[in-house]
Amino acid sequence: MPPTRPTRPRAALATGVLLPLLLALAPASVAAADTPAPAAPAVYEAEDGQLNGVQAAAAEPGYSGTGYVEGFDTGDDNVTITVPNSPGGLYDLTVRYRAPYGFKKTALQLNGAGAGEVSLDETTSWSDASAGRVLLKAGTNTIALQNDWGWYQIDAITLAPAPPPPPHRLTGTTVDPAATPEARSLLRYLGDSYGKRILSGQQDTASVKWLEDTTGRAPAVEGLDLIDYSPSRVERGTTSQEIENALAWDARGGITTFVWHWNAPSHLVDQPGKEWWRGFYTDATTFDLAAALADPSSDDHRLLIRDIDAISVQLARLQDAGVPVLWRPLHEAEGGWFWWGAKGPGPAKELYRLMYDRMVNHNHLHNLVWVWNSVDPAWYPGDDVVDIVSTDSYPPAGDHGAVSGTYDKLVALGRDTKPVALGEVGTIPDPDLLRAYRADWSWFVTWSGGFLTDGASNSQDFLKRVYNDPYVVTLDELGDFKHSGGCQAEITTLASWNSGAQYRVTVRNTGSTPTTGWKVGWNLPAGGTVTQSWSAALTTAGTAVRAANLGWNAVLQPGQSTEFYLITSAAPAYTVATAPSCATG
Repeated sequence: MPPTRPTRPRAALATGVLLPLLLALAPASVAAADTPAPAAPAVYEAEDGQLNGVQAAAAEPGYSGTGYVEGFDTGDDNVTITVPNSPGGLYDLTVRYRAPYGFKKTALQLNGAGAGEVSLDETTSWSDASAGRVLLKAGTNTIALQNDWGWYQIDAITLAPAPPPPPHRLTGTTVDPAATPEARSLLRYLGDSYGKRILSGQQDTASVKWLEDTTGRAPAVEGLDLIDYSPSRVERGTTSQEIENALAWDARGGITTFVWHWNAPSHLVDQPGKEWWRGFYTDATTFDLAAALADPSSDDHRLLIRDIDAISVQLARLQDAGVPVLWRPLHEAEGGWFWWGAKGPGPAKELYRLMYDRMVNHNHLHNLVWVWNSVDPAWYPGDDVVDIVSTDSYPPAGDHGAVSGTYDKLVALGRDTKPVALGEVGTIPDPDLLRAYRADWSWFVTWSGGFLTDGASNSQDFLKRVYNDPYVVTLDELGDFKHSGGCQAEITTLASWNSGAQYRVTVRNTGSTPTTGWKVGWNLPAGGTVTQSWSAALTTAGTAVRAANLGWNAVLQPGQSTEFYLITSAAPAYTVATAPSCATG
């Protein structure tokens, strides 16, 4: 039985406010983000906002202003703060809060539209949490904080002009010094794409097929789960075809990522509501991770090693077939709802490092790219065992925000030397918002079930738009990530006139190996159409343009370039709405 998400209070958020604004401004949406803003941060007190189902209080000392807001305990509870007379632009948003009852999340709304979640770490004192960036329109804006995971207190918010982000500093080197060439190449490929495009992903093989049938395109990344290879499930009769699914996906040229809902090695409660097959949840097992790690001679410690070795056998099958894996173990540890996070950060980090050592140094698994999946620095196991940092994002249905607050936290966690990814999402971030907010997520993987098919989390129209956006890499555009090179595209205006313009697109191989093909994509501004092209196979879908090599210009040696040309119908001074993306194949 597939694992279920922890129950969280949810409320539908209004959508369709911010995104149409961005689209209406295109191609000026990025320019809007660069609008000069006041130099000084501005503080807005929560108790001065509009209170809906919550109330002002003043019992806890240390607040600013005249008090704070509390009572976030049902789905619709929120405080809405008005920001008047804004010049517009991109701002860093900080939330001042208390969360004495454990880790919480609040849902953010900007001008009535969902804008992601804000993580609130447990604290008994007033603390600041980054909420990422918000793109304010000129004039009056509203910022709302809605219950989500309740029982916290909000003191104030601060808005400060967002500085341009510095260039990324990825190392591109795997933490496993003996990593296979395919694993090294995969990490290098992700680094080459980072900040330029986002890879699409979907959990489970059946959902991939549904998505492909619905949108006409397949994701670049398939998410799979080793859950039914857990020994405490196998001994109760479970079987799995996930390794076969991974081999089949690799044969199609796709990237594989694995999660492991690790059924506890022993001490399963196995009572109604806490059945053995729910044994990855904290409440369905009494397995004590801290005690097991503290006593290497104990039966429970031995069972930990047994389970890791059993999973290693399966992953070794992929290594033997030359399949690299984005390996995301012990996911969502800081949430505490899985047993590997139930005893706090110390045991979780120790278990992760034990797994790394056992798999890499004892079982000689070198096809793994190691993906850490928690945001809080207290839980981070260390740069020497993590290739990529990630999070799982489940904002309210229909909220397609850029999740920029969490993105910024993960960039800081990895000191911007490691790619940042969305290991799981319920709703897919809108590509337009990702560009506007400069949230350079490496990939996303949409969880299966209702998140994909219910029409509320991700409508079919939205899915089709995402999977036809040139910023989003799909399977057909992925290229040879196992032997990755590099690719760069540049558009030059050759001539323009009242009814159109002519352009040259230069494609250059910036990698160290020859290409076997290439693909380029970009967006036209509203109303622009391509009327003629040559030296490339060109297709359009709305404003999205995709170009692919012909037979004679598919192979580019390192440093070599080729050119193709197009004519568009557009007004003078036409420019493309986004810089072209490029992928080799």
